[in-house]
Amino acid sequence: MHIQWYPGHMHKANKEIKEVIPKIDLIIEVLDARIPFSSQNPLLASLRGKKPCIRVLSKSDLADPQSTLIWQNHLEQEQGVKTLAVTTQQPEKLKQITQLCHKMIPEKGSNDKTIKTMIMGIPNVGKSTIINILADRIIAITGNEPAVTKRQQRIRLDNNIILSDTPGVLWPNVENKNSGYRLAVTGAIKDTAIDYSDIAFFTAEYLLEYYPDEVKTRFQLESLPANESDLIDAIGRKRGCLRAGKQIDIEKTSKILIAEFRAGTLGGITLETPEMVVKEMQELSIFQEQKAAKKANRKQKWKNSNSA
Repeated sequence: MHIQWYPGHMHKANKEIKEVIPKIDLIIEVLDARIPFSSQNPLLASLRGKKPCIRVLSKSDLADPQSTLIWQNHLEQEQGVKTLAVTTQQPEKLKQITQLCHKMIPEKGSNDKTIKTMIMGIPNVGKSTIINILADRIIAITGNEPAVTKRQQRIRLDNNIILSDTPGVLWPNVENKNSGYRLAVTGAIKDTAIDYSDIAFFTAEYLLEYYPDEVKTRFQLESLPANESDLIDAIGRKRGCLRAGKQIDIEKTSKILIAEFRAGTLGGITLETPEMVVKEMQELSIFQEQKAAKKANRKQKWKNSNSA
């Protein structure tokens, strides 16, 4: 799955971030706890440099708690980064973000020295809800669909903190195909830009390998299907998603599976681990090297043929 989804306001947002970031003391990056790697923006990582950063793992109530702890340890190995796993159902825990800001920038935050922060994250990661809780008032528009926030704004919080909000930014080209699938499954990419059956088969394959008991329990299956195709078939039959001739309605079944995953009714599920990501990025690096070598070889052949 190769996704290219980069609306114009996102290009503008990246430009604005580059302009504002030198004036910022601390960055708050909101990640989806179910996909902590895939929901990071590599452009933001390079822009941050050595600035202190808080990585907020939102929607932690939908993620596997053990996996969340593993990811927190992994992310905190990076110098200058602190993590906080949160859910919007725990506003008091969310307010620990401002306490962390003061702890990480102790020289500022008094009456005459404001802590300038910037909050950022991919679409539909829960950033706007977090801003509203921190501000104790409705400032950011919230909505259960990506790309709701479309312009930058500055918000004054209590405790002498200024928060610069940015539109949800999804980087222009998702190179790792599995990250593309994960972003689609969790709802970071608009549903109009995805093929439901495609991402449902990806999800079904992953669930069978890593969360078989949860699948069996949720869909009341007597035995575990052999593969993702059989699982989609079994879910369709259990939920009555049948066409004429008792054929499974794959599109309808796919939407049910994805909706149940997003709602958390399957249980706490995380779609990637640090080890998994390392392996995928190694494979991607090899693929890119081979692709570059082929391109260079074609170019050389073209030069040779034209000089003959």
